[in-house]
Amino acid sequence: MYSHGFGTLFLAEAHGMVQDKTLGKQLRDTLVRAVRLIESTQNSQGGWRYDPRPKDADISVTICQIMALRSARNAGIFVRKSTVDACIKYVKQCQNLKGGENDGGFQYSTAGGPVAFARTAAGVAALYSAGVYQGKEVEGGLKYLLRNKNNAQNPHFRFAMRRDLPDIHYYYGHYYAAQVMWTAGGKYWSEWYPFIRDELLERAGSSGKDGAWEDQIDSHYATAMACIILQIPNNYLPIMQK
Repeated sequence: MYSHGFGTLFLAEAHGMVQDKTLGKQLRDTLVRAVRLIESTQNSQGGWRYDPRPKDADISVTICQIMALRSARNAGIFVRKSTVDACIKYVKQCQNLKGGENDGGFQYSTAGGPVAFARTAAGVAALYSAGVYQGKEVEGGLKYLLRNKNNAQNPHFRFAMRRDLPDIHYYYGHYYAAQVMWTAGGKYWSEWYPFIRDELLERAGSSGKDGAWEDQIDSHYATAMACIILQIPNNYLPIMQK
């Protein structure tokens, strides 16, 4: 469902750019089927998981689906309100609002577990994609991200194979964090973008690969994510346009 969510997002973003009528119809028909599959695989809690079946859920897969649905809706594809409402409920249930240093952070699922930077960025992005722009959940998540922006490499991460590289969730987390700060605007964006811009530019070429970025996955992924983050102020992608 990761691949399906991002694939659906791509189709929806490209929808308005296709001029050929035959290709445009094929794209739209495919996009409709993709949306119907997402709707049919939502689980009873309101989220999605790795496989296309309504079994369990986690916030990482869920954000991919709701962002795809939002982009499809922007492209004129019907999306059931009940699907969006259930997603909002699930995402909110993944948040810690109990106070303390983790207040406002998001967990991996409703089953619990520690909150983390990348999960929180995904949680707020999911709420924005579902049309929730205000409230304690959004505000709490934004504040958590600001408090932890210098700890985004998540030093307690246990599965990193090379300690000289950012943790495997670094680019993933900032991909969503930059989007939510752009949407939040104002003080959030004015503080966030200079920070992540300078940090990414400092990291560029550190691997010796002609200016590419690198992480635990590979340089292609890291470079793509870094470029997406850096281009956000250009306002090119439809889903990020205000």
